[in-house]
Amino acid sequence: MASHIVGYPRMGPKRELKFALESFWDKKSSAEDLQKVAADLRSSIWKQMSDAGIKYIPSNTFSYYDQVLDATSMLGAVPPRYGWNGGEIGFDTYFSMARGNASVPAMEMTKWFDTNYHFIVPELGPDVNFSYASHKAVDEYKEAKALGVNTVPVLIGPVSYLLLSKPAKGVEKTFSLLSLLPKILPIYKEVISELKAAGASWIQFDEPTLVLDLDSHKLQAFTAAYDDLESTLSGLNVLIETYFADLTAEAYKTLIGLKGVTAYGLDLVRGAQTLDLVKSNFPKGKYLFAGVVDGRNIWANDLAASFSTLKELEAVVGKENLVVSTSCSLLHTAVDLVNETKLDDEIKSWLAFAAQKVVEVNALAKALAGQKDEAFFSANAAAQASRKSSPRVTNEAVQKAAAALKGSDHRRATNVSARLDAQQKKLNLPILPTTTIGSFPQTLELRRVRREFKANKISEDDYIKAIKEEIKKVVDLQEELDIDVLVHGEPERNDMVEYFGEQLSGFAFTVNGWVQSYGSRCVKPPIIYGDVSRPKPMTVFWSSTAQSMTARPMKGMLTGPVTILNWSFVRNDQPRLTFNDL
Repeated sequence: MASHIVGYPRMGPKRELKFALESFWDKKSSAEDLQKVAADLRSSIWKQMSDAGIKYIPSNTFSYYDQVLDATSMLGAVPPRYGWNGGEIGFDTYFSMARGNASVPAMEMTKWFDTNYHFIVPELGPDVNFSYASHKAVDEYKEAKALGVNTVPVLIGPVSYLLLSKPAKGVEKTFSLLSLLPKILPIYKEVISELKAAGASWIQFDEPTLVLDLDSHKLQAFTAAYDDLESTLSGLNVLIETYFADLTAEAYKTLIGLKGVTAYGLDLVRGAQTLDLVKSNFPKGKYLFAGVVDGRNIWANDLAASFSTLKELEAVVGKENLVVSTSCSLLHTAVDLVNETKLDDEIKSWLAFAAQKVVEVNALAKALAGQKDEAFFSANAAAQASRKSSPRVTNEAVQKAAAALKGSDHRRATNVSARLDAQQKKLNLPILPTTTIGSFPQTLELRRVRREFKANKISEDDYIKAIKEEIKKVVDLQEELDIDVLVHGEPERNDMVEYFGEQLSGFAFTVNGWVQSYGSRCVKPPIIYGDVSRPKPMTVFWSSTAQSMTARPMKGMLTGPVTILNWSFVRNDQPRLTFNDL
């Protein structure tokens, strides 16, 4: 039984790529230095998967900034403002598109579906002259092959690339991006031909837009694209990978009808209905890459449950045609649990970061092949049971409070006009009062003070004194500017989510649980592992301290619950709606 990983984090277990990128951007290191760090990371990732027993190992999922920007480079779709004159796209043009430069702004960045990753949006129009301008996919395939690892090169699929693009400035908003399909397919054919010549036997096209609610015209574009590519793909095994949600019945029908396609990768974590579609109709002789290990979260897989699902699928698609996979790229989870030195053993036993998920995928594949690691499965079952029964997870007071909530609790007892009248009598604000959103810039000195307090190098009294001094500066500045409603600047806060999570029960925090947000920017999401409660006041001290410094109104600043939820690794043992209720 075979195993597959859709993609893997690029930053490195301790953000090695981040620091190499920023050093290069600051002109403290050379392009060769950056390339060496990148090559070492790629090599270690491929070796890790190979040593774990993964059969279908991806290449070209590494990126210096963003995989969609890599596709833009491959297609030579560089906006004219960057002054690119053809040839292989180098770092100067690539990073100018990503970050802008002294002369021109960067390309737009937006969220990658409903994740917290952001991609660089292609800017396209009828006059774009596409050309094969980045050989990265072929180069990285050859690089892995030279290391003795035969990989599956991964490309953003042509239809998803266009559907994720936007009309360039000056192009009509109604311009059909899909009309460019005949112009980009020749580039894809060149890449495919080079990969075949280099020895590739499999190729993976990521077509995540198939999970969107697409009309028939857009679905027909997939059919047209792969019809056109069919002869070029001849001799290759072709995997179409989808993720993040269910496929509609029409999208599934389109997917399994694509010509020249050998295998289908499906997210079976967020795609329960897709599982039903597979059971009701799966094309004979095709491979199913079953995404049963969650690539979006950090919880250990319930191996027994996944094994049961896989056995059901085995009866549908055939033993030899079932491949165990991740639900999506592991880009969206932390890298390696081994580097977490401050999490206690109980919580760690409930978790699996990217490196551990690779092991889980292979363990499931081996179990299906009759080589079940009983000790590994038993330890996993024990951890699952521990998590379900742990008093750290279930808080009776929270459960009772949640159960007692009524619909009326979500609505205020007084109407808006009454509240506005009371507010005006209390605050006497002008018709258009001025204020700021909340946080002021965190200076290097401020960060030093917080870092030293955390390391016990200064006393709590010294820390409070320093924060009060910073708040006083912020208050004085706002009064000088005649701001009506003041803020305290939030100098005591390290992160708008982490600060509150550290004061709530049911949250855990990592040391190296970094996840790429965009470029070199990484975030370290809190882990919500149990029922959430507030043991003590969180902001009263600093808000009241700030209010004592002024006669003007001082806002209390809270990060909202939906933001905390969306910027955390949340529990997978209850619906997300439950968190919103608490």
